[in-house]
Amino acid sequence: MAKKFKKAVVTYFDYRDAKTLSRYINMYGQIDPVSKTGLSDKQQRQLAVAIKRARHLALLPFVAKG
Repeated sequence: MAKKFKKAVVTYFDYRDAKTLSRYINMYGQIDPVSKTGLSDKQQRQLAVAIKRARHLALLPFVAKG
């Protein structure tokens, strides 16, 4: 059974804060899974929504450069 670990807890993910959101995106432009981020399910959903909003406003890329 895999142990879950907790990283620094972010209380709110702001879609305008591209620097913070980019920490949770891998080199291919995909959102990191819960097992890597260490967030709760609710926080992971909030993170996904914030990243998707930032992508639509062109603050984050949809895909990585390649």
